[in-house]
Amino acid sequence: MVQYFICLVIGYLCGCISSGYFVGKIYHIDIRDAGSGNAGTTNVLRTLGKLPALTTFAGDLAKAILPIVVIRCFFSGEIAYLLCLYFGLGVVLGHNYPFYLKFKGGKGIAVTAAVVLSAAHPIMIPIGLAIFIAVVAVTRYVSLGSLFVAWYIPANTFFFHRTDKLFVHMMVISLIFTVLAYVQHRQNIVRLIHGTENKLGAPKN
Repeated sequence: MVQYFICLVIGYLCGCISSGYFVGKIYHIDIRDAGSGNAGTTNVLRTLGKLPALTTFAGDLAKAILPIVVIRCFFSGEIAYLLCLYFGLGVVLGHNYPFYLKFKGGKGIAVTAAVVLSAAHPIMIPIGLAIFIAVVAVTRYVSLGSLFVAWYIPANTFFFHRTDKLFVHMMVISLIFTVLAYVQHRQNIVRLIHGTENKLGAPKN
């Protein structure tokens, strides 16, 4: 249990490196005071444009992928996957609730995607990307695509680790990613239900 806790804490500290916040500062704004008030990639895209958004996205991916690669170098098998889940969960928590920004961060989708990229079965990457692109292309709702992304980790755990001895433990941690994503998107969900959610490329309501 100690190693899980360590991964969670280190992951949280890595997650606290808020790419969107620091990119915003380069442009002399606090991204949390602009647009939707979120420090994630989508708000940076709508507020500052494509290059700042790409920089934000790359930073959010790196803070999850690089440490998980290190974990993979020292551990293998189901214990490696479980440690990656704990670390990834810590990153999401840090990204969503950075202590030095009064716990106001992003929504955790980019870092969740990073966990999928670095810890999940390789087949999940093209399938997940295709689903996300299709959902956003058809509906033009980035938030709806993000809510699909929230299920990638539980899906990966179920399809590729259901015979592992630690499967139940893995699935519980995996589902926490999904719960956190839906909690962070609760306002988006309400707007989706009422048909008032902002569409990609459309003026902000």
